[in-house]
Amino acid sequence: MSAERVTAQYNEEFRTPGSDLPTVAQHVKDFPTLAPWHGEYLARPLFVAEREIREFADDLQHLVDIQFSLPGRMFGGDLDAFRSVLGISDSHWKAIRRFGGDVLPPRYGRADMYHDGTSFKLLETNLGSEAGGWALASEISRAAMEVAGFAGFARRNRLGYVHPVRAVVEALRRFGARVAPGREPVVAMLEWRGGLKDYGELALNFQSALRSAGLDILVAEVCDVHERGGALYLGDTKIDVVYRTFVPDQIAEEPDGWDLVAPLLRALRAGGTLLWTPFSSNMFANKACLALLSDPARRRSLSEDECRLIDRVLPWTRLINTDALKADTDLVDECLERREQLILKVNARGGGVGAVVGWETDDATWRRALENSAAEGCVVQQRVIPRTELVVDPVSGETEEWHAAYGMFYTPNGGAGAYAKVVPAGSGSIISIAAHAKARSAAVFHQSELPAGGEVPAAGELPATVAK
Repeated sequence: MSAERVTAQYNEEFRTPGSDLPTVAQHVKDFPTLAPWHGEYLARPLFVAEREIREFADDLQHLVDIQFSLPGRMFGGDLDAFRSVLGISDSHWKAIRRFGGDVLPPRYGRADMYHDGTSFKLLETNLGSEAGGWALASEISRAAMEVAGFAGFARRNRLGYVHPVRAVVEALRRFGARVAPGREPVVAMLEWRGGLKDYGELALNFQSALRSAGLDILVAEVCDVHERGGALYLGDTKIDVVYRTFVPDQIAEEPDGWDLVAPLLRALRAGGTLLWTPFSSNMFANKACLALLSDPARRRSLSEDECRLIDRVLPWTRLINTDALKADTDLVDECLERREQLILKVNARGGGVGAVVGWETDDATWRRALENSAAEGCVVQQRVIPRTELVVDPVSGETEEWHAAYGMFYTPNGGAGAYAKVVPAGSGSIISIAAHAKARSAAVFHQSELPAGGEVPAAGELPATVAK
């Protein structure tokens, strides 16, 4: 049964008198580990074929590995030349280099993608521990399975999910064993100064979910910790692993940024405390990396199989900076001609910040956007139209159309589950919780195939994808 047919069956049962499927969203909202987060949830989960999402997860792992190889393949190992093309400023580069800029990061983050009705298309890789959503994805699915009507529907339709936080716990335990052999590592999530005021709900949600999965984690800001004897401390508690949610920009752009991180930097250099995801992950998360992969003129060092993989999952993406505008007038003309098919994104920003939607602007505005964004560095990317998700409103009973941006989580061991951010169809082209008042979060369940002559697979939590 296709995802569309599962959706149709779910919506039919949703409308059946006496069904408790309409209670799923409220049960999710009241779930203990989700209580710190005050966001809203879609009235139903989204459904995808397990084979499809696992194959995409495998492609994603290989694509991230190709990203990691870019400095060596395209720039002869010259990181300064690489960062110049990415548009990373001197002050930001200083922060990246001091916090592991020359260290290959773990494959850890959340890839954002749309499903265009045929397949998933990658929009961003979002490498690094600052990429959020892990706990939401884990606990929305777990909470949904507690509703008897949904659990029954899941069993009948062979639905399951991967719990991303369990994959986080496994990765952090393995990493922390370097400084905490034979015991549970002490992990601290560090926000920037004032960050808990803006993101405290998500931090507490993450903390609650990790504790539920068996690993305690401290939550603090960079100004709360101090260094002693070559290790970082929060009060009298020694920190083995820092799970950072701050980024190089914050160090570079605050007048006392370097003073704030000096204790952490000393502890990392002494080796008493480790940093999960060094700042090199920010370098490879830069959207210009996707443009380097997409542009045939730049990928002579890639194999045919690698190029086929890239073209399979990545929309047409091109780099726009001052040099590109001067050197390639054909590219400029193409971007102007294809305005209604393109979106402009700033290389080092997320959440839709600074994006200009070509099909929502006029020609003059689009031209100015291309010219004005070139100095900072940006990419233009082919528009992907997300498939329509049909959802029954539990109050009105009307069927509504929504669009989803899927987030796929991944760790060094492979794919680690997914969730989605959704907005009403036609309400805007940027699907973001922060930027859209009507945005919702949604669980993603995978439908397994019925094995020939075998037992029906159990519903519920599935093992994470193992990287090939």
